[in-house]
Amino acid sequence: MKSGKAELIAIAEDVWLNASVLQQLGGLPQDGISHELALLSTNDSDDEPKTSKSATRSDAGEGNKPQHRIFNASGLAVFMKLAIEYNDIFSNGNGRLSLLLAPLFAVLPLVSAFPAQLPARATAPALPVDDPFYIPPEGFESSAPGTILRHRTPPNPIAALGFAKVNIQAAHQILYRTSDSSGNAIATVSTILIPHNADYSKLLSYQVAEDAADPNCAPSYALQLEAAHDGILGLVIPQVELLFFGAALNKGWVVTVPDHLGPKAAFLANNLSGQAVLDNIRAALASSSFTNITSDPTIALWGYSGGSLASGFAAELHPTYAPELNIVGAALGGTVPKIRPVIEAVNKGLFVGLVPSGIQGLANEYPDIQQLINDGLKPSKRADFNKTQNLCLSGDILQYLGQDIYDYTNDRNIFDQPAAVKVMDANAMGQHVPKIPLLVYKSVGDEISPVNDTDALVETYCNAGASVEYKRDELSEHASLEITGSADGLLWIMDRMNNKPVQQGCTKSTAVTGLADPKALLALGDEILTLLKAILAGPIGPGVVG
Repeated sequence: MKSGKAELIAIAEDVWLNASVLQQLGGLPQDGISHELALLSTNDSDDEPKTSKSATRSDAGEGNKPQHRIFNASGLAVFMKLAIEYNDIFSNGNGRLSLLLAPLFAVLPLVSAFPAQLPARATAPALPVDDPFYIPPEGFESSAPGTILRHRTPPNPIAALGFAKVNIQAAHQILYRTSDSSGNAIATVSTILIPHNADYSKLLSYQVAEDAADPNCAPSYALQLEAAHDGILGLVIPQVELLFFGAALNKGWVVTVPDHLGPKAAFLANNLSGQAVLDNIRAALASSSFTNITSDPTIALWGYSGGSLASGFAAELHPTYAPELNIVGAALGGTVPKIRPVIEAVNKGLFVGLVPSGIQGLANEYPDIQQLINDGLKPSKRADFNKTQNLCLSGDILQYLGQDIYDYTNDRNIFDQPAAVKVMDANAMGQHVPKIPLLVYKSVGDEISPVNDTDALVETYCNAGASVEYKRDELSEHASLEITGSADGLLWIMDRMNNKPVQQGCTKSTAVTGLADPKALLALGDEILTLLKAILAGPIGPGVVG
């Protein structure tokens, strides 16, 4: 068997050499592919950590254009191909991913048929760490949570997969005041998206799976045209989630996407994330003078994986932190109730990169965790571990692919030390009971967070009187359920937006696949068609024809 990185390079070559997408869409020079592959194959020789985000990525040449930029549609192809190929290596070999990723993978060849729709390349937007918009004004700490500190039209248009301008009515970025894990004032950014023919009385807060310890991975940056980061795959993970909230836009709902990890990218500091979500909604309600959102809209939450953590904590904190908000429900997919079991579940596998990014994310928020890292890492491995500070989710996956995280530490019990246990327990789900209805959908074969943890979480909620519809899916795994389970999420939120009564109490069902329901198949088709519509610059919104 080839090494993980060699295998990835072979996969990338296979995808790129067979994808007319690159020739027709990317504007990539003839040697661009081989150049990027060479960078990837030699990446391990770079033993020096990047100490300055500004120096390493904003000094990218003329027009602030990244030096190592690859067309993100190809990045999406590589990532999906990677997931398919590595299914047999890093999971139980039942072929789930290759079967269920097929619908979205099929979108990519269609893109190449419409090159005329794509815009010329734009200048890359300034990274968040270099953009003064992200710096709060002096004295902002005295303002109330949810206060708008400043707002603007995004520097670059919102884009599908980073390259195709999305045809919506308007987009706004808001810097707003929120709170960190200790209750201190911080500021973060949300992106409000307004479709054509918008229904301003319906607001969806969609939390993407940012899952990174680098502030430059923020959704407010990732969703812009020509946003680029860490080589081949870049920001493909948050960008592909347009598949889901794009369908919401096409129904006329206003969508707000918060940078829920805060200004320091505090991945897994979930109390902070929950508060950031709720304050992002408060800011959206205060934005009516420039967004036209009504004063009392119907509000729903949605997120998958890391996005479900932010959404779930928002649901748990809602009764005490922001009880005035009219939130009618939350759809939580790929839930991750506890942090500690994830470390063992992903170690040596495809998603082991979540461990350094997650631990560093906690260190960005908790000094005790930073001290734990400082004391617990082998000196010879410190530089490699610290690379996560300059990587987004897909970059973390590539950097640490298949490795044993304990090869980095002096003590294999490092994550069981009191400081680690205290922080991980403080950021576990189930400490409060949501008062709003929940949809929870979860893969029985989830290889990141064991399904029994979600079973226990739902039982905790139900025993305390919550209303939960719990759907377990047998055919999927974590990555594939984000796509196939999104149909259930969209349909459930549609019912909440349309004021359909919720059955009180709890229901639990296990199906081979949620796509056995014809309504779910239609909903998934709607999502894919909306993505294609976005790529082809068709107007997004109900009742509009491009």
